Amino acid sequence: MKSKTTLLLLLLAAALNTAFFFFLLLFCNSMWGPLTQDPNGRPNPMPEQRRLPPQDDLADLLRRAATEDGTVLMTTLNSAWAAPPGSSFFELFLEGFKQGEGTAYLVKHLLVVAMDGKALDRCNAVHPFCYRFRAAGGGGDNREEDYFAAEQRSMKGAYLEMMWQRNRLQLTVLQLGYNFLFTDMDILWFRDPFPHIPPTAQLVMSSDIFVGDPDSPRNYPNGGLLYARSCDGAIGFYEHWRSSRARFPGTHEQYVFDKIVKEGVPPRLGARVQFLDTDRFGGFCRHGNDLGKVCSMHANCCVGMEKKMFDLKNVLQDWKAYKLNNNTGSWRVPGRCIH
Repeated sequence: MKSKTTLLLLLLAAALNTAFFFFLLLFCNSMWGPLTQDPNGRPNPMPEQRRLPPQDDLADLLRRAATEDGTVLMTTLNSAWAAPPGSSFFELFLEGFKQGEGTAYLVKHLLVVAMDGKALDRCNAVHPFCYRFRAAGGGGDNREEDYFAAEQRSMKGAYLEMMWQRNRLQLTVLQLGYNFLFTDMDILWFRDPFPHIPPTAQLVMSSDIFVGDPDSPRNYPNGGLLYARSCDGAIGFYEHWRSSRARFPGTHEQYVFDKIVKEGVPPRLGARVQFLDTDRFGGFCRHGNDLGKVCSMHANCCVGMEKKMFDLKNVLQDWKAYKLNNNTGSWRVPGRCIH
């Protein structure tokens, strides 16, 4: 009698374990979808339908990189600018933040947009926020990969299209609810720019030549430094900017920007476009000589990575000397760059 009772208890325990297993399986299935397996037959820890598409990857990177008020810095990187490791333009760019006054924190909010696979690998080796850019509809073939990886001096063909795709990415960032400060990699940062950008600003672009009035359409724009706040005005302007491309075929986004600003921003957009003073946000085209005011130096009005690198290294040395000499000194630019 005792053996029969023990047997019944064992059978009852087995039945309860089986029922619990199926209940657990149904619960997991309802929460995460059916479990999948990898090619070796092992359970896949993330079901296919839950894997994040690239758009959501961008949203996640923005969330993690953004400041408390939802602002990110953005720059682009390709293989040419990432090589050689240890002495590349990328390293020079990052070094500027280390040497600047109150700029080291900006790197914590920097999203690097990698234009090719090698640039992505290099970025991931030294920085936490790296996004792989792929031109919409480009398919990611080897020709596109090779073209975007090389140094670019032309505003034609695939490079021209890439600039407009970058413009589309900027609009996407705004639509996702984030403000951004886009900076070319041939800009060195020596002071925090945000105290010098009005909190109510919608869209502010740097100038090759600044005429003295931040609201004047007579300023000469340079899209290598651009701030935009996520608001209806800025988003509406970007959409107007992109739709205006058809009226100016074969031109880059900076040219179209200049044209539509000079035409006058349609009042229905509620957008205000402004420009940055070159005394504070300078470049090789025009810059101030008061190092006590400067926030950044841009290697504009200069063609060729080697020339840009040579002169920006001198700029960094001038800045270091300025700090060592009780905040006295001046620039040695341009050197090899001709403007």
